[in-house]
Order: sequence, then C-alpha cells, then structure tokens
Amino acid sequence: MPKRTHDRERETDDLSAHTLCSVPDFWDRVTGLQATPPGWVIAVSAAVALLIVGSPRLWRVTRIAITIAHESGHAIVSVLTGRKLEGIRLHADTSGETVSRGRRNGPGIVLTALAGYLTPPLLGVGAAGLLAAGRVTLLLSVLILLLLAVLVMVRNWYGGLAVITTGAVFAVVIWLASPALRAAFAYAVAWFLLFGGIRPIIELAGTRRQRVRLPPGRRLAAGNTGSSDADQLGFLTGVPAWAWVTLFALFAVAALVIGARLLVPWPVHVPFLRSS
Repeated sequence: MPKRTHDRERETDDLSAHTLCSVPDFWDRVTGLQATPPGWVIAVSAAVALLIVGSPRLWRVTRIAITIAHESGHAIVSVLTGRKLEGIRLHADTSGETVSRGRRNGPGIVLTALAGYLTPPLLGVGAAGLLAAGRVTLLLSVLILLLLAVLVMVRNWYGGLAVITTGAVFAVVIWLASPALRAAFAYAVAWFLLFGGIRPIIELAGTRRQRVRLPPGRRLAAGNTGSSDADQLGFLTGVPAWAWVTLFALFAVAALVIGARLLVPWPVHVPFLRSS
C-alpha cells in the first residue's frame, strides 16, 4: 500500500510538471513562425473563399461572420470615440445592429457609422500581414480574442451562439489541425475577409439602386431608405449616400489589392515555365 501511494504522488508530480511545461509550449506554438505554404495552397484557399462569397447558398451560411466583423467595427469605434455602447444584436437573416448612446451629431457618430463596412476589409489586410510574417496560429488566436470581446457586447441569444460557434471553429483548427491544414484554413479566412468585405457593399449599392428606381409611394412601402450606414452618413454629413457607398467600395478594393500582395509570394513562380 505505501508503495502505491508513492507511485500515485509521483504521477501527480509528473502531471503538474507537464502542465507547467505546456504553458510555454502553448505560447511558443501561438507566437512561433510557420513556413509559407506552397503557392497552390494559397491559390486554392483563395478560390475556396471566392466560391463561398460568390455562392448564394454558401454566402447565406457564412455571411454572419462578416456581419460580426461589421458590427464589431461599429461597437469598437463607438467606445473609442466616447459613446456609451448599449450592445450588439445579430439576427438569423445575417443582419445586425449596434446601439450606442451619445451626441446625435459630430465626429463620434460619424466615425461609428463609417466603421462598419470598413472593418472586414481592414481585418483582411491585418490577417494578410500576419500570414505574410508567418504568424498563422497567432492570427487565429487573435481572432478568437476578438470574438470573445464581441461576445461580451452581444445582447441576444442568436448573436451569442453565432459568435461562440465561429470561435469554436478557430479553436478546433488551432488544437487539432495539422500545421499544413491550419495554414490553409488561415489563408482561406484572410481571403474570405477580403472578398467578403466587398460583397455587402455590392449588395448595398444594388438595394439603393432598386429603391431609387421605385416611385415614391412604393419606395416608402419597400422599407426605410435611410436605414443603411451610407444613408445615415449622408444625413449626418450632407455628403450624398452614393458617395459613401463609393468610398466603401474603393476602400474594400484597395484592401483586396494590398491583402493579395501580402498573401501571394512575390515574385510569382509559375510551374513548368522557364526563362529563356
């Protein structure tokens, strides 16, 4: 019996030592460098992301991730500009809303309204920068931390479920996926943020174009034309809403160009082609 007790204590000590050693190991895993994946992996990840964004069915399922980024942009900027954040609500139709209190005019509310459509492309560029630096796991870990911050701001059950599910996917990839699969997934996420930041702007422009063509009576019946970020910015600044939509589009396209430049190794080596 005494011998068994001694063995049990030794096993406990070994387990404690393993736990203590796992902390620096985990930190090294998060912050460690990872080699750039082959060009074909980067190309396939871009193609997959573009397919998801371009497919109506797949976009309907994944668009909530872009909505999370969009609304988190509103929320973060509202706090940074001194407004009182009431919370974020995410809906099953992939729409969302962020409510904050403060002055009804001035730079604070303008920057808050401006941040939504700019945040997904900006996150895409940031993700591309981390991947270009070889920080694959760090990128996924940062996204999990951002999702935890958003979760604190969410005020409805569906929104909480969407944020938790998204974060769980990232966590599973970090812990269970091989380095190669983890890198492919991270590159797909970056491409998805870049491509996915453009599609809502196209949808916004299309919706506004359809409403403008309607007669005034039918336009009112179709819904509130002043509910979009562009319309709110137009009301707050006097600059036409179409100009804000154009600004959103230019920003998103510029982000895609910069992100692609960071994600795609340069110079590009095309297989089977040799210089003469």
